Amino acid sequence: MTPATAAGPQRAARGVPEVVGGDLEVPLVTGSWVPYANLDYAASTPSLAAVRHEVDRMLPWYSSVHRGAGFASAVSTRTYERARDTVRRFVGAAPDAEVVFTRNTTDALNLLGRALPAGTAVFRFSTDHHAALLAWRGSAVHRLARPATAADAVTALAKALADAPRGPKLVVITGASNVTGELWPVADLAEVAGTHGARTVLDAAQLAGHRPLDLAGWGVDWAALSGHKLYAPFGAGALVGSADWLDTADPYLAGGGATARVAEEDGRESVRWVGLPHRHEGGSPNVVGTHAMAVACRTLTATGWDAVTRHEQALTARLRGGLAAVPGVRLLDLWPGGHQRLGVVSFSVARCGDVPADQRLVATALSAEYGIGVRDGAFCAHQAVHTLLSDAPGHQGDRALRASIGLGTTDEHVDRLVAALGELVRRGPRWAYDHPEDGWRPVPDPRPVPEFLR
Repeated sequence: MTPATAAGPQRAARGVPEVVGGDLEVPLVTGSWVPYANLDYAASTPSLAAVRHEVDRMLPWYSSVHRGAGFASAVSTRTYERARDTVRRFVGAAPDAEVVFTRNTTDALNLLGRALPAGTAVFRFSTDHHAALLAWRGSAVHRLARPATAADAVTALAKALADAPRGPKLVVITGASNVTGELWPVADLAEVAGTHGARTVLDAAQLAGHRPLDLAGWGVDWAALSGHKLYAPFGAGALVGSADWLDTADPYLAGGGATARVAEEDGRESVRWVGLPHRHEGGSPNVVGTHAMAVACRTLTATGWDAVTRHEQALTARLRGGLAAVPGVRLLDLWPGGHQRLGVVSFSVARCGDVPADQRLVATALSAEYGIGVRDGAFCAHQAVHTLLSDAPGHQGDRALRASIGLGTTDEHVDRLVAALGELVRRGPRWAYDHPEDGWRPVPDPRPVPEFLR
């Protein structure tokens, strides 16, 4: 095989949209080339072909937003503002909900964290992603332990809220675990929060590109999401929801665009800030990223969630069944039974040949020898991963492996991973690897880098 010099979109399977890079070929340490099996969608999704097409159409009109009188500037401004309405409708928010564009979910949650009223108590679970854990460091945080079941999560939250002192409260709800893919009972948690006078924010990073959102129907006050996890990898995200706490907070980023008037009075700057949403969007906005995000939202909606769900559920069942049949592979789950989930599967490997498995070495060998991309580590959810690994007897260390699927995943990708893990478990890697401080590396590593990096 020869390297793909300009990887084009994969022909869609099962009626789902095409992704860019679906026919990408990658080099192996053996000197051959194979189609890339991208099983790392939970970290970042590839671009939809429709997104690339629409971004290319927009780029000739790219100009300053809200700043210029030229026609291209007016087009870019209209593109940027139209994206707000698209994202608002995509998440199922009320027509008057604010849409503040950010860099990603982490940025959006930190923005909300800066806007909390003084004395706000924040309630979140230890199994959440780091962004949902750490954005509230200036507030009183009530840390809820890993629930035994989804129903127990609702019960634990109700008790914590009932025992909490009076004052403003915020409940952080994870839509889908980025470790296990399991869906959290969003509507039930939001209902309990509302009963106790608490506001809610949904971490929708993992959920948004795989299931429909319904903020208004669920009774959720805010949602935070990332474009790079819903097939628009151009550096945009959003915080969508109620205006009140945001409108009374100091700007998240002080600078141009957030100001109505700046003057010098008595030797110091006097500033009057604008209202929402520009109040929290200081600096030149990412019009290309927001446009890409809006195109992805429209494309997924037009496709229909039934087609997306069928595609992913079939592959998830194939993946979980295949991994469960490999000796020494242990799947990590928050809850027992057949709980609803997305195509995110974390697991640990007990042995690699005759020695205990190093999870990073397994991931490195999967890439170098088989052309498979997975994630290893604790997935920015250290507490969740460490807790789940402690339930896996015979498995050492604090790292796991994660395979995640999406629109460009095929049966062959899943089957190749299962077969490769079976070979690594039986006899270990075929290639030699060095272990410097930053991880494992093939020795030698003859794989060439793409031309644009040379």
